[in-house]
Amino acid sequence: MVRAVKLPDPERMMRSYPHQLSGGMRKRVALAQTFINGPEILLMDEPFSALDVQTRVLMHEELLRLWSEARASVVFVTHDLEEAIALADKVYVLTAGPATVKSVYTIDLPRPRVVADIRYEQSFIDYSRTIWADLKEEVETSYARAAA
Repeated sequence: MVRAVKLPDPERMMRSYPHQLSGGMRKRVALAQTFINGPEILLMDEPFSALDVQTRVLMHEELLRLWSEARASVVFVTHDLEEAIALADKVYVLTAGPATVKSVYTIDLPRPRVVADIRYEQSFIDYSRTIWADLKEEVETSYARAAA
């Protein structure tokens, strides 16, 4: 599995301590750990939020590649709308609080997906506009509550 996530110099990586790895390398190792036992269901809660944009896109590609091989069901929690659309088959918009499902969108984009390219397709842009209009209401509600 270590080789499956394309770690450079996997022998050295296996001898390294976590603090000796970059954030991107740590995430790759975490993906290997996640997929190594062949899980049927994965819960990923903001797994790439601490990464820079470039590394995040590479990790999206890596996740999609590993997912296509493992075919586990993934519940992916994110506040990044583009990330949700690029990775998901369904996007759930939650209310500002208490969190309940406000809307469900089926994302009908072809697979395999190339995250770096798919963002420029008209259908991706259309999903983004539609879901953002719905999500924006909840964001504004949340800000209004915080200001009160």
